Amino acid sequence: MPIDINAIFAETRGKNFELYEEHVNPVFVKVLRTLGFNRSWVRGEGAYLWDETGTRYLDFLTNWGVFNFGRRHPAIRGALQQVLDSDFPGWVGFDAPPLAATLARELVKRMPPGLDTVYFSNSGTEAIEAAIKFARAYTGRPSTTHLAKAFHGLTMGALSLNGEPSFRRGFEPMLPGSSEVKLGDLAGLEARLALGDVAAFVLEPIQGKGVNIASNEYLLGAQELCRKYGTLMICDEIQSGMGRSGRFLASQWVEGLQPDVVCLSKALSGGYIPVGATITRRAVYDSVYDTMHRAIVHASTFGMGNMAMAAGLASLAVLDDENLAERANILGDRFRSGIEAMVPRFEFLKGVRQRGLMIAVEFGPPESMSLKAAWTMVNRMDENLFAQAIVLPLLDDHHILTQVAGHAMPIIKLLPPLNISDTDVDWFLEALEDVLVKLHKFPGPAWEVLKKLGNHALTAKRREGRAATA
Repeated sequence: MPIDINAIFAETRGKNFELYEEHVNPVFVKVLRTLGFNRSWVRGEGAYLWDETGTRYLDFLTNWGVFNFGRRHPAIRGALQQVLDSDFPGWVGFDAPPLAATLARELVKRMPPGLDTVYFSNSGTEAIEAAIKFARAYTGRPSTTHLAKAFHGLTMGALSLNGEPSFRRGFEPMLPGSSEVKLGDLAGLEARLALGDVAAFVLEPIQGKGVNIASNEYLLGAQELCRKYGTLMICDEIQSGMGRSGRFLASQWVEGLQPDVVCLSKALSGGYIPVGATITRRAVYDSVYDTMHRAIVHASTFGMGNMAMAAGLASLAVLDDENLAERANILGDRFRSGIEAMVPRFEFLKGVRQRGLMIAVEFGPPESMSLKAAWTMVNRMDENLFAQAIVLPLLDDHHILTQVAGHAMPIIKLLPPLNISDTDVDWFLEALEDVLVKLHKFPGPAWEVLKKLGNHALTAKRREGRAATA
């Protein structure tokens, strides 16, 4: 009997959290319930989600940058439907898939000079794993260097490049030779590279955690050091690429920057089929696949599937046809000017970091005594808590999904689809203003919610402490 997916959707509506809790990840369900994210979503279209009550939400989370083109984009759906309706075989194994070759050609057209060869995988973390292996093969060196606050994925190789200790805890030891340097510290980078064992310096031109934008001077200086010491520069554009920053790649904002490897994923999927890509120079590629016996020495069973390749091709076409990279710049300026106009009015609001539609809204300690006491109280309970004072009312009161930018950061990050409207930007700006007005009233309802969340956090910390000593 054929499976009825719509029947499953109907049967599990309103029960999905209980089912997920029982059979998948109960701790994550507890987090969602605590934060009020336990909605039952029933529909997605463009920049919007609808819950079971029919309420419409703006999705400025976009699954951490997957939905650059919104949900259910008709051109991408149409390409995938063509694949489903065709008789063309996929995953033959011993084959040279034409859609993969075509997508590789289209990606190379958009790359910095010299990057002419593509390896396809199934995710961003796999793209990073491939880059690590390629760098080791090409240089004959064992080590990697990454930036503090970096995030490159959660498989073991990618985790070894993670600049947040909480992700690594419980999984040590990492890959031997992994080391960390600070963003902006060229002297520290040179000291590490000068040891002569670093195969690759891996960095995000715009860090996903905190939306920290590397300066042109730093990136060009890092490139010069990599060339000097024979280290490959790997640019992780998994979140910042595909037009997100207002250019195809965030690194393309820097004239003269020519990384040895670029990694893509997330939005390359079109929001439908996971795909990753590692783009490099032919000489690097040939150091891996150097003989006929090693022609598939690094490979993936599900890589280069017809659906994934079609999603990538359609995504590139939508990006070009709708001029979305330029649209990201225009909308990003609208966000920036609107948020900056609020800074003088609200003590907690400190500024905005933005490139295209990769945006961080930053908060910090106020000046007035009563608000300063509130700030201190909340951060004493949990240093991750304050940003929730923005995220939660945006969700509950204004129906906008956003996210905290990283661990212990009073920053919220916005990753809206690139094809949102001016009205959507104004929806967010009006909502943020309302949230800040209420947050600047202490005591008040917003602070009572934070106090409850803080007590939950303190209880959780005590439990973890008892478990660790048991």
